[in-house]
Amino acid sequence: MDRTPAKTAQVLLIGGRAGVGKTTVGWEVSALLRTAGVAHAVIDGDFMGMVHPAPEGDPHRSAVTERNLTAVWATYAGLGHRRLIYTNTVSVLGESAGMFHRAMGPDVRIVRVLLTATDETTALRLSGRELGSELAGELAGSARKARLLDREAPADTVRITTDGQPVPALAREVVLATGWVTGSEGVGGVGRG
Repeated sequence: MDRTPAKTAQVLLIGGRAGVGKTTVGWEVSALLRTAGVAHAVIDGDFMGMVHPAPEGDPHRSAVTERNLTAVWATYAGLGHRRLIYTNTVSVLGESAGMFHRAMGPDVRIVRVLLTATDETTALRLSGRELGSELAGELAGSARKARLLDREAPADTVRITTDGQPVPALAREVVLATGWVTGSEGVGGVGRG
């Protein structure tokens, strides 16, 4: 088992439209890695910029998100961690790479996974989750982000469809994309020849 962190910082970016299962899959990936003894940290990027009102001059809260990511990663790196799972809708887009290079170091290895799902699947999931006044906005935003992500995700992005798939199977696909688990550590079929 690989209980020691990687020598170079590595980040797994799990992106996708609202309702696609990013957070759920991210937690399951973490569970598989814990079982395999692979050291890692987890950050839900949706919370890195949660401040209202937006800071002056930072309407999309990207600067505050980067400051928070840098601070949290410094804590994890200080503990010896070199692998990060980061979930956020648009984290897989090429423009996000600069933030991770600045926050985690210029040599950070970035693995991008884009989770996808149909409008019907995400509408069903969001309807069960958004019980307040923001469902209509979430549905419209989810559809808009799906088109953006499909169009602009870099060519090296691994795309995984979540419709009708069990979370453990999705997480195994994501773990395989990272290369963080080898054949000798296989988890629930991950890494086994």
